[in-house]
Amino acid sequence: MTQALHPITFNKIMLSGNYTMFLLGTEEKNFAIYTEKKVGENIQNQLAQTPKKRPLTHDLIQNIFKGLDVRVLQVVITDVEDTVYFAKLFIEQTIGEQKTIVDIDARPSDALTIALTSDIPIYCTQEMLSKVVSVDH
Repeated sequence: MTQALHPITFNKIMLSGNYTMFLLGTEEKNFAIYTEKKVGENIQNQLAQTPKKRPLTHDLIQNIFKGLDVRVLQVVITDVEDTVYFAKLFIEQTIGEQKTIVDIDARPSDALTIALTSDIPIYCTQEMLSKVVSVDH
């Protein structure tokens, strides 16, 4: 990715009866990403380290990464069209002395879950930041 990236801070997650809102921010502005209610419940449970009877999809992905010696480097929210956001998950795998970095298209809610539960940095592109509507928090 050759564009300038802006670090994003995770300000809060809010659940309503029907959806989850991620409130994120840069030095320039704050913005919200909305997703399904269950996503927020899962993230809150993971951050609180609530025991689970069986792994969730994000646990499965992280277990696969661990088994393949893959390191998650960062999440980049790349664009927004209307209210639909786009993101990429950047991963690195080392095989022998060869390091490979791959960017994977991801739903922002999935990428944010992995970022928040793995403590990896979140960024956005200048293009996305210029399109997004600022919100107060």
